[in-house]
Amino acid sequence: MFRKILIANRGEIAVRVLRACRELDIATVAVYSEADAAALHVRLADEAYLIGRAPSSESYLRIERIIEAARASGAEAVHPGYGFLAENAEFARACSAAGLTFIGPSAEAMELMGSKINARRAAIAAGAPVVPGTTEPLRSAEEARETAARFGYPVMLKAAAGGGGKGMRLVAGADEIASAFEGAQSEALAAFGDAAVYLEKAVERPRHIEIQVFADAEGHTVHLGERECSIQRRHQKVIEECPSPIDDPDLRARMGASAVSVARAANYVGAGTVEFLVSDVTREFYFLEMNTRLQVEHPVTELVTGIDLVREQITVAAGHPLSFTQDDIEWRGHAIECRVYAEDPDNNFLPSPGRITHLRVPAGPNVRDDGGVYAGAEVSIYYDPMISKLAAWGRTRGEAIARMRRALAEYTVGGIKTTLPFFREVVRDEEFIEGRLDTGFIERFNRRRAAAAAETARAAQTGEAGETGDEANTTRDIAIITAALAAAREAQADTNGEQPAARPPSQWRVAGRVAQHRSRDLF
Repeated sequence: MFRKILIANRGEIAVRVLRACRELDIATVAVYSEADAAALHVRLADEAYLIGRAPSSESYLRIERIIEAARASGAEAVHPGYGFLAENAEFARACSAAGLTFIGPSAEAMELMGSKINARRAAIAAGAPVVPGTTEPLRSAEEARETAARFGYPVMLKAAAGGGGKGMRLVAGADEIASAFEGAQSEALAAFGDAAVYLEKAVERPRHIEIQVFADAEGHTVHLGERECSIQRRHQKVIEECPSPIDDPDLRARMGASAVSVARAANYVGAGTVEFLVSDVTREFYFLEMNTRLQVEHPVTELVTGIDLVREQITVAAGHPLSFTQDDIEWRGHAIECRVYAEDPDNNFLPSPGRITHLRVPAGPNVRDDGGVYAGAEVSIYYDPMISKLAAWGRTRGEAIARMRRALAEYTVGGIKTTLPFFREVVRDEEFIEGRLDTGFIERFNRRRAAAAAETARAAQTGEAGETGDEANTTRDIAIITAALAAAREAQADTNGEQPAARPPSQWRVAGRVAQHRSRDLF
């Protein structure tokens, strides 16, 4: 087993890996930029090395500086986390050349699956179903138009070299194809340094469901079931669940077998995720891509299977076989995760950097918060604004939702805007509760919310709310709103007892508090 591991990342994932190392009695080395000198992962690590200025291009993406830190510290292995260099084949090779074990798949597997076009070819060769589309990059907007006409609209244009919603365009008709092609190419070039774009047929009401796979160097490859990742904004996941609300054992087995075949085709070793689109109409599934790293949403799989994926990454990289077989894996209960971002849901989810003046993290039975901040920490403008991942487990999906509602109500962050108020509304939404999910969920949710707000405003202007004669209901509503406002204002106060800002609290926050109080039998 390794004696010392360098964690080539920051934030909550660096803290998560650090904790797994501690449980294995492995010393930890953190790296940090000038902006992260006081970050939580730096405070918790056994050693920490400055690797550059705040921009990630001058620090967390500088391969040579990370290798230098590993050599200086005497680390034997490097865990890349996710993001930054986690799927960079050059980094994996640099680690190997320096005599360091890269805790992840081989550079060759990364290169194969890092290209979406090559990954499609590999999936087809492995017998996995794929969305009808091209296996070569499109050379021009005209070729894109001809190809789209052959498959039929709507279609998706996608960057060949990356994911995360970058270089992706949904095209409804021929009149949109030229501008969409140019936009997808430009964004792909800026994000990945490669303008190559390919085309796929758009799937009707698609669910985004992924399968967790794991393989060791002895040829054992297993899957740990699915995660529902359909709730997305700007093509990025915000809420994940394990299992999917579909919860179909036969579908899970077929998707799992397909994912395992794809992993084997890539000679994959370590933790990886095979992503699929599933038609909510036909329940047919199609290979989308493979992520050659640990996923942000891995906690929900850990909660349902009881298997520590990060610990398993480390032991497999150290040469040990998987500690479990496919037959050992059992799925117990249901888990839901909300990604808590320093973003303003009242302002199109724009980042909200700044100092966290107050932080109260939820606790209690079967609640888990993987955080990377503390009261007094700064949320930087330079990095992804996710500050934590809040997960809740229950024996049933209904119990998990109830526990998540309670946890969200307890969670308070002062000094910055967060997505917590948004989540408080979502977990009380009828479509969410019923499990009617697809990638268009948030768009529909926002339309429902806007319509409800307009109706409330109209009723207030016409006085309809007071024309029912039901004084008890009116009194109750006033009491609920008063309690919600008071709770929201209290949550804005910081740990020093300073008075909250004079401006009214966010509509998202108030709406969430109103829903929370309305659900209680107050009268």
